[in-house]
Amino acid sequence: MHFVTAKSLLSAQNGMNIYRGCTHGCIYCDAQSDCYRMKHAFADVEVKQNAPDLLRAALSKKRKKCMIGTGSMSDPYMHCEEKLLLTRKCLQVIDEFGFGAAIQTKSDRILRDADLLQSINGNAKCVVQTTLTTFDDGLTSFIEPNVCSTNSRYLMLKQMQRLNIPTVVWISPVLPFINDTEKNLRGLLDYCFDANVKGIICFGFGTTMRSGSREPFYAALDKYFPQLKQRYIDVFGYAYNCVSPNHGKLMRVLNEQCEKYGVMHDTDKIFAYMRKFPERNKQTSIFDEIPS
Repeated sequence: MHFVTAKSLLSAQNGMNIYRGCTHGCIYCDAQSDCYRMKHAFADVEVKQNAPDLLRAALSKKRKKCMIGTGSMSDPYMHCEEKLLLTRKCLQVIDEFGFGAAIQTKSDRILRDADLLQSINGNAKCVVQTTLTTFDDGLTSFIEPNVCSTNSRYLMLKQMQRLNIPTVVWISPVLPFINDTEKNLRGLLDYCFDANVKGIICFGFGTTMRSGSREPFYAALDKYFPQLKQRYIDVFGYAYNCVSPNHGKLMRVLNEQCEKYGVMHDTDKIFAYMRKFPERNKQTSIFDEIPS
């Protein structure tokens, strides 16, 4: 990893990436694509060492409270966070200023900061998101080699449930011919429903590939799934969207099961929920209590 002094942190949509790059090693990772124009090796994580100070300055100028998002491009709980504590320091700033947080991670390291997550959720709102792609942890170790197991992420969701912190699960990507089976999906859904997740985001069953991410993905196929690369080439060519032939069936299962268990699965509604800052101090009147 290497350190930089950044000039800004928050995006126009109030998202922040404390780190740039990743050490998780997921074979399907789109963030390493050439289109993002990263000037360093993807695993050589860029650390915005002044992130907490930048966040403090940005929040002190905001006239209205909002949700602060993190984790969309680089996981805030990578291995380096264990020592650097930058994510924790940023959460402390968010809590101090009374803002909300929507955090996306594949790591159960987030449990270290359970005290801050609870405080943020008690004073405003905190939503924890994680990605589940593969129910079989043996297979997970090939697809997501440097991340905690799917079972560990499920246990993290259960802990959030006990802390009354809402959670959202991303089931994406699901790799054609590898884990795009109904058995795999139902296993992941069982985890979600048992942990009482608020919503499940799935943009479809398949994966994406473009220059910069296709090459390491194919190298991983050669290593772990011999002869499967040629099948991808034959079926998808150089397509960006590589849709599973089981997409239709799996989407029906997902939608039917979410409806059955009362879990949000409309992506627009889930994103709206995560962006919405709660109005906790709004005064009520007697009319609010009249049933419609």
